[in-house]
Amino acid sequence: MPVSGSSPGRLLVIGILSLLVVHISSEAWSNEVSDVQYGRLGSSVTLACRGSRSPVEWRVNGSSVLPRQAVQLDSSLSLPSAHISMEGNYSCHDQSGTLIQAVRLRLGNPPGPVNITCRLPSHFKVFCSWTTSVDSTLPTQYFSSYSSRDNGVLTVETCVQEVQGSSSCVIEHPPMWSHKHLFNITEVNPLGSQQTIVRVDLHQLMKPDPPEAVRSMEVEGHPTRLQVQWRIPESWTPEDISDVAFPLAFQLRYRPVGSKYWSMLFTEDDTSLTIMDALAGHPHHIQVQAKDGISPESQWSDWSQLVQAQPWTEPLIATEEPTAIPEFFSPEQNNTGADTSTVKGPDSQLPDGGGLGVVMLLSLFAGIVGIVAFTVILLLWMRHQRRGGLSKQQLTSMVKMKSLLI
Repeated sequence: MPVSGSSPGRLLVIGILSLLVVHISSEAWSNEVSDVQYGRLGSSVTLACRGSRSPVEWRVNGSSVLPRQAVQLDSSLSLPSAHISMEGNYSCHDQSGTLIQAVRLRLGNPPGPVNITCRLPSHFKVFCSWTTSVDSTLPTQYFSSYSSRDNGVLTVETCVQEVQGSSSCVIEHPPMWSHKHLFNITEVNPLGSQQTIVRVDLHQLMKPDPPEAVRSMEVEGHPTRLQVQWRIPESWTPEDISDVAFPLAFQLRYRPVGSKYWSMLFTEDDTSLTIMDALAGHPHHIQVQAKDGISPESQWSDWSQLVQAQPWTEPLIATEEPTAIPEFFSPEQNNTGADTSTVKGPDSQLPDGGGLGVVMLLSLFAGIVGIVAFTVILLLWMRHQRRGGLSKQQLTSMVKMKSLLI
């Protein structure tokens, strides 16, 4: 987490010590790189040909074609508004072309303030890192230290960089009883130095790493329970002090898959919890986080990796189904393998209680057919009677007409 700045008055001692370190470092740098000249981007850079007062010829990377903005004044060469493209190997020569001096030009920016981030995953180590606010493009070194005051005595210690010049350092076994410290990072390059000092409160900085190896198990016979176990983070207990363990508090959250609402459980100095109200038959998402059990100002860790588990479910009892009997063969034939066969009646294939229903349906159907047949016969008979009556009338009329004619 980022750490806050501090007032200049309280940093006077660290400031003086840091300036001394920077001064020594700058001198060593200039002595080691006497054949290299550094210049600030955007400024005017002048290259001098030492040992010559008469006009000389300047060349860059072996060519007499100089940058367009270059201005040659007797034995010196001026580069106004230096650009990164002007970097290179410059050399001055006398009238006969003999080399007088060669110098390599490097362009960049002076250091700027750095952004410092520190984290405290346990009582035994502080990890700090920083990023630069200005890209200098030049060789850079960092000097890291921290100070604390105990009973009015100011002590300054080095924050150890595992790789010299890296942008991170480690404080081993910080004095937690004096939890407020001043942390100093000084950035140095050939164009200058920049010091950044911040205040670090170790109690507020404390943030353990997430619990490890989180796993969940079903509880046999309990469809709404899940047993969750985990390990404390490895970084919480140092390797060289394995018998010392500060307490941790833990918080567990869980929810059915697909739900957006979490349920919470809490425990102190324990690495297991039992969920009592899980949703039966549904998978659940589970996570755990940790916090220092001593300091109330410490932060909760990040959540552990997501774990999915499902409560115990009662296994289904498998029942053996009876072997199907062929439709047109009797059980005796299937068991004995005899050649005789008997065609089954419809009732033999029906389940218990089903034969009566079929008989009723057949009876109803037969009754309807009988009624229809009776109606048809009745209609035919009535039609026949009509035709018979008409024939008798016609016969009587014909007899009367015949008698009249006679």
